[in-house]
Amino acid sequence: MKRVIYTKNAPEPVGPYSQAVEANDFLYCSGMIAIDPENNTFVNGTVEEQSEQVMKNIKALLEASGYSFNDVIKTTCFLDDMGNFSKFNEIYAKYFISKPARSCVEAKLPKGAKVEVEIVAHKS
Repeated sequence: MKRVIYTKNAPEPVGPYSQAVEANDFLYCSGMIAIDPENNTFVNGTVEEQSEQVMKNIKALLEASGYSFNDVIKTTCFLDDMGNFSKFNEIYAKYFISKPARSCVEAKLPKGAKVEVEIVAHKS
């Protein structure tokens, strides 16, 4: 069974995709960048400010789906500059205390974002 997830508490997708999809007790969330869902504007701040907004967006998707950060089993993190790796990790570690598996790569991101994070969660 597949269920498309949508919440007004997370940003509208910037392309033709869903915010998240749940299938067989797994939640697959699209990459989140620092868009404030209240006014659908990009948070053009520091990597720390953008990371905080990304985590708020992920939290909103998790909660709308009945999951939590503890259910996350894999993250894929994209940074526009690996020089921001330690600053990003400080914010990341506050939310992902369960230490899911992770990949982190440098990439050119939409809207000039400094950070993007996608997740996979599983209900046990």
